[in-house]
Amino acid sequence: MGKENHEKLVHLLEGLNQILIGKEKQMELVCVSLLAGGHMLLEDVPGVGKTTLAKAVAKLTGCSFGRIQFTPDTLPADILGYSVYNAKTERFVYQKGPVMTQVLLGDELNRTSPKTQAALLEAMEEKQITVDGVTYPLQEPFFVIAAQNPVGFLGTYQLPEAQLDRFFCKISLGYPERQSEVLMVKKMVKKLVWEEIPNVLESKDLAVMQKEVEEVRIHEDLIQYILELVEKTRNHENISLGVSPRGTLAAVKASMAMAYLRGREYVIPEDVVTILVPVLAHRIQLSAMAKVKKITEEGIILSIKNETKIPVL
Repeated sequence: MGKENHEKLVHLLEGLNQILIGKEKQMELVCVSLLAGGHMLLEDVPGVGKTTLAKAVAKLTGCSFGRIQFTPDTLPADILGYSVYNAKTERFVYQKGPVMTQVLLGDELNRTSPKTQAALLEAMEEKQITVDGVTYPLQEPFFVIAAQNPVGFLGTYQLPEAQLDRFFCKISLGYPERQSEVLMVKKMVKKLVWEEIPNVLESKDLAVMQKEVEEVRIHEDLIQYILELVEKTRNHENISLGVSPRGTLAAVKASMAMAYLRGREYVIPEDVVTILVPVLAHRIQLSAMAKVKKITEEGIILSIKNETKIPVL
């Protein structure tokens, strides 16, 4: 890793922490998702800064920004775009949808129908979309931040397992602590506008960093440790659906990205432990008995981690 790139990453993390005060761990995971080329799912109550976070990421990285406000009547064409007949040329012309951007915020994703939710699948996985039989590549880098209300809120739909698995990690911002909220209020009173913060890197820099992450070394013992954790989720009495192979790859990639973010060219056990819950918890499905006992996905991943020996390198 070049010294210049690491300094840019430090400035990116500082910029995010300056905008969302008191959320250092979550901002670190946002950077990890960016570096790994994955997508992020935010599950939170309204008004805690989900939209601000997405705009800040786009601003600081010099990427274009798009936003979709999902509602029960949102259609796939509202996301992907559609073809319009041009009478002069006697041809259909593609009108771009909001997905044709670099940082895409999908707000309240679980308020829309499963059919519309599925419209994001190809874009997230293949980084391309198909409209009327024609395939259009998306801009690079492409980063989706999807926000959803907690299940049980009025008018929400459960995200299907296939779509949950395509999100690289899932985080929750939560309410700020008292001191952090005091600082936030003071910034508002002094009219410190975060939009005036300059971008600290360009989108092309981010593309270079993503390639450098792939060169980070991870020891065989750490790979076996991740595989052991994943295998236990597939044979757990409280889990009806364990972590997929895609989840295994995501855990390895996240560990490499975390090491890169922390200025190293090799992964240590702490990197792996840090990313386990945000990368794996949303990929498992609880059994009916576990739901009755009010066991959480995060709790199960932590219990599996605690009973699995961490390798010493």
